[in-house]
Amino acid sequence: MRAGTGAVLAAVVLLALGAGMWLGGHPEKLPEPLRDVFVDETASVQVQATDIIEENYYRRVGEQRLRDASLRGMVRSLGSRFSHYFTPEENRLFRESASGEFSGVGMTVVERPRGLLVAGVFEDSPAEEEGIRAGDLITAVDGKSIAGKSSEVSTALIKGEPGTHVRLTVRRRGSDTRRLRVRRERIRVPAADGALRRSGGRRVGVVELSTFSSGAHAELIAELERLERRRAQGFVLDLRANGGGLLDEAVLVASAFVPDGVIVTTDGRARPRRGFEARGQTATRKPAVGLVDRGTASASEIVAAALQERLQSPVVGLETFGKGVFGQIFNLSNGGALDLVVGNYYTPSGRNLSRRGITPDERARDDPDTRRDEALDRALATLGETIARSDRRSG
Repeated sequence: MRAGTGAVLAAVVLLALGAGMWLGGHPEKLPEPLRDVFVDETASVQVQATDIIEENYYRRVGEQRLRDASLRGMVRSLGSRFSHYFTPEENRLFRESASGEFSGVGMTVVERPRGLLVAGVFEDSPAEEEGIRAGDLITAVDGKSIAGKSSEVSTALIKGEPGTHVRLTVRRRGSDTRRLRVRRERIRVPAADGALRRSGGRRVGVVELSTFSSGAHAELIAELERLERRRAQGFVLDLRANGGGLLDEAVLVASAFVPDGVIVTTDGRARPRRGFEARGQTATRKPAVGLVDRGTASASEIVAAALQERLQSPVVGLETFGKGVFGQIFNLSNGGALDLVVGNYYTPSGRNLSRRGITPDERARDDPDTRRDEALDRALATLGETIARSDRRSG
């Protein structure tokens, strides 16, 4: 065989091998007669099992239902509580509810294996009017269990057009299960809400941050600057019942207090390690205290950890949720989507908060049966002590 012929043959073999590998991963591109040649054995077994169930099971089962179940099982096998498969219908509901066109009942929630744990209830909201309160567990929506569903899908089921009603099954520790019919309304809650308080004879600011949606940092900075103009000598940043949001907003919010250095680091198997530094948009240099609870998660934990580790600011409250991972949504050709964990968050000191959240420097719990906010009172007292120590050092 001549050298030129051998080179051509080798090139053809490599080309065929490459085409085969590509088509093996894209069987839908193949003509029908060739598809079975390239589709791998596992896919063939799945198709075979689907056909057997459809043809022989004693009840009629739709093909889409079997495919959805197969995809759910695949994601469930990962053992990741924050990874989910969205069916086409669930994905549609999620996109619609996130568009801002739908309304809700006025509460913040945290995902739990059995449903949604109510982390907070907005004042004068339909949820408050029906007696729902922090600590309640929502187990079903419109009579259908939400156990095992993602918080994105479950909250999308609760949301809907204003004026319509949703039926919620609510369990409270030590009480019977209740079934409530709650009216949906448009809920407009500012991302940041500030107020001037007193602690130890000093003026201090309390800023409640409810979400890390786009623009939340600008609302926070506006409140900090407004309270500083009213001569606030320090701040309590209330992150209770804040389940997180956008990573970039977390970095910008932390940058309002932390002047420089790393705020958070992300790392994933298919994501290069990356450190996010303070943006240089410091809004205050006054002493600060973080206020957290079990509903403080994800982006909120990033900010609380940055205050605690970069500024040595005290954190008051309860141990936080412990979501040290971040995800990405991948749309699928069937109209569904994979909500998949793709990496970990790390605090400035290198801690990952998965399973174990931020441990507060001072433990404090609010009693929902009293008019007082005991946890906030403790945070204000701690802030007063922090300001006094700062004054002594500077004096």
